[in-house]
Amino acid sequence: MIKGIYLDNAATTKIDPLVLRAMLPFLGNQFGNASSPHALGQSAKKAIKESRSIIAESISADPSEIIFTSGGTESNNFAIKGIAFANKNKGNHIITTKIEHPSVLESYQWLEGQGFEISYLETDKHGFVSPDNLDRAIDDKTILVSIIHGQNEFGTIQDLSALGEVCKKHKVYFHIDACQSYTKTEINVKKQAVDLITLNAHKIHGPKGVGALYVRKATRIMAWQHGGGQERGRRSGTENAAGIVGFGKAVELASDKCHLEKMRGMKNMLIEELIKIPRVKINGPGDEKGLPNIVNAVFFGIEGEAIVGFLDVEKIYAATGSACSSNKLEPNPALIAIGLMPQEVNSTVRFSLSRFNTEKEIKKLLLKLPEIVRKLRRISPF
Repeated sequence: MIKGIYLDNAATTKIDPLVLRAMLPFLGNQFGNASSPHALGQSAKKAIKESRSIIAESISADPSEIIFTSGGTESNNFAIKGIAFANKNKGNHIITTKIEHPSVLESYQWLEGQGFEISYLETDKHGFVSPDNLDRAIDDKTILVSIIHGQNEFGTIQDLSALGEVCKKHKVYFHIDACQSYTKTEINVKKQAVDLITLNAHKIHGPKGVGALYVRKATRIMAWQHGGGQERGRRSGTENAAGIVGFGKAVELASDKCHLEKMRGMKNMLIEELIKIPRVKINGPGDEKGLPNIVNAVFFGIEGEAIVGFLDVEKIYAATGSACSSNKLEPNPALIAIGLMPQEVNSTVRFSLSRFNTEKEIKKLLLKLPEIVRKLRRISPF
């Protein structure tokens, strides 16, 4: 077991022991296929039904509106491509932003090659999308608006109510990627005009390899995966019963608001001390308009990778950006989109918290980090 302080929870979270316990029977004796009519299969089917209800209730949806997938990337691809091709007779225009997850941005790059027109809304310096700008961008060919809800690099939370009302007014489908925001801020499909929502388990102490897509009733969407007709024919493939059970348990455990207060308190402590370090800037909103667990900071004049490397030696694990794009050489597009220069992006470190972190761990980070920064600045050529 790796010992240390894990502050890369926006990349993935450790599985909660209670989640693992709930999953184990379905990795052992209760191994049946949910499509099988015998007792083992029906046991898996019942467990999946229970988890579907838990997840649906968490966003005030109907269980029939929840489609299980292999994770956030598949859900984003399914939502975007499924809406695009099911509605191309109405139009070929889709609106998004440049601060999206790679699974969204690369889906749109692919769709452009299929004849779709993609518009990228600008954001302000904190990553917020203006409802007025969205209103002006929609035209008679627009079929979909897709905007990340809780930004995975710097934590900005979009105003779902305001953006959703714009889409509703124009009768345009509204999709959000809520992988980071799910259970950390309110999502209520009865109050908010959202038609499709991407969810996943491994950002909330559930297992990897399982996610969901909420699709509002009467939404016109094309199935993207064919075969045995599972998920009411919308997503074929044998269900990952153990993963789905773990997902449901993770959602149950994440519903405790004390967890959010704890993370918010540690985040505020971290920001308060970071800004005392010379030549440090916080990216995104550092207040209640940001996710309670993400802090993104520029350490001017130092490579972010160097800071992360020195922290790694101390067994403190942070990140320079999204794990999904860490193998790419170009500057992170989301940070560029909110106005950072490439050299500032290279000086960025993201700290992301979970309910398993402690104030003691944050204090240890804050004890080690200033000295690392001073050491690196002494040897930095910038």
